[in-house]
Amino acid sequence: MENEGRIYYQSFNTYLGDIWIGFTSKGLARLDFSINKEQFEKELTKNYRQIKEYTGKNSDYVDGIKMYLEKQIKSFDFPLDLKGTEFQRKVWQELLKIPYGEVKSYKDIALAIGSNKGFRAVGMANNRNPVAIVVPCHRVIGANGELVGYGGGIETKIKLLKLEGLNISERDSNGRKLYFVV
Repeated sequence: MENEGRIYYQSFNTYLGDIWIGFTSKGLARLDFSINKEQFEKELTKNYRQIKEYTGKNSDYVDGIKMYLEKQIKSFDFPLDLKGTEFQRKVWQELLKIPYGEVKSYKDIALAIGSNKGFRAVGMANNRNPVAIVVPCHRVIGANGELVGYGGGIETKIKLLKLEGLNISERDSNGRKLYFVV
């Protein structure tokens, strides 16, 4: 992918830890947690020629994400500037349709975008989601209700789903903790 122009970034602290965001003149382009400044800058250089730390007041993106984490809003209305393949963008658009407090399986997403056997490909697109939380990949679960895979870690996925009012059950399978939406 050809490097594009400028991206600004900033971080802020939440009960999930530090959240790093990157935004362009077109919209929010990146959101990461469980990452440090150097790692975040390195990610940004993959797609942008110029990266610049934003030093102004909190951006609307920060304010919106904080409001979501404080249960003041249930969806985001700011623009996105998502970089990915056509298939990935199709998956991410479908994720945006999952309502607050609800979950869909990888299979549900695959069927919705017309990729009947594309469960694994949907999982990979989820994994490449550049703006977790805003594009709600945390709302995607296994077909059996199990919470599987999340870039920010399963504990973060649990926190986000509980924030949205879902009940999570913990089970043990031969010494391995498994989590399910109930």
